[in-house]
Amino acid sequence: MRASHADRERAVDVLKAGFAEGRLQQPEYEQRLARAYQAQTHAELQMLVADLPQGPVPQAQFLPQRPMMPATFLPMQMPPPVPTNGSATGALVCGIMTPVTWGLTAIPAVILGHKARAEIRRTGERGDGQALAGLVLGWLGIGGWTLFLLLSVLLAVSNL
Repeated sequence: MRASHADRERAVDVLKAGFAEGRLQQPEYEQRLARAYQAQTHAELQMLVADLPQGPVPQAQFLPQRPMMPATFLPMQMPPPVPTNGSATGALVCGIMTPVTWGLTAIPAVILGHKARAEIRRTGERGDGQALAGLVLGWLGIGGWTLFLLLSVLLAVSNL
């Protein structure tokens, strides 16, 4: 790739810094400076500053590049997905299954829901809504069965 005036100036700046730091002697500095102003390509400039701490442009500039493409067509860099808490899913499933299992899964739904919410606060996982839904369904199941048993006992006592 052909070098621009700005590329040559960056190479000259690197050479000046190398000379100021004592990395180049006066004759070598002057020789490289003259060659930098005559350089036609990036490769020629890179050879002049390759043994110095910095190059005229980042190293990626000297490697074969893909054609420039609008950002619209480049793949999006997505952050890794945040996992969903397994206890939250378990709480929701147990809460949904409460009517089907005659209330046997209501207590595990409440336990898993509280456990999941504590883990979610600590780890930042997803699933707080699932845990909350499991908790609500579990407590409704427990409350429903408690009310049913209380009414059953009251009916049994009133019939005596």
